[in-house]
Amino acid sequence: MDGYTIAFGITNVTHIEKALAQAYRVLKRGGRFLCLELSHVDIPVFKDLYDLYSFQVIPNLGELIAGDRESYQYLVESVRRFPPQERFASMIGEAGFEKVEYENLVGGVVAIHSAIKL
Repeated sequence: MDGYTIAFGITNVTHIEKALAQAYRVLKRGGRFLCLELSHVDIPVFKDLYDLYSFQVIPNLGELIAGDRESYQYLVESVRRFPPQERFASMIGEAGFEKVEYENLVGGVVAIHSAIKL
């Protein structure tokens, strides 16, 4: 396999280390790993506003629009439990990947992690 991608899904994985090990296993040498995921805001002022939005607005919108507050509360909490960008990058490296990098988008609301199997 030349590429392994996952978007907005690894926060729901119980054993992230095992998932990364399997990603490494199925990739060919030179294969690229890419992960797009909700992440941790890295701008202090924006973080407080985003926390307010995440914990007060998102679950209420879920209730109003979908009649399902619990799923949206889970979403917010799962993002909070997910490792910060630096730690997740370390986990990718610990799985055997090289050239591990990440880029924050929207102040860290979303991050793209990439790595290569050498």
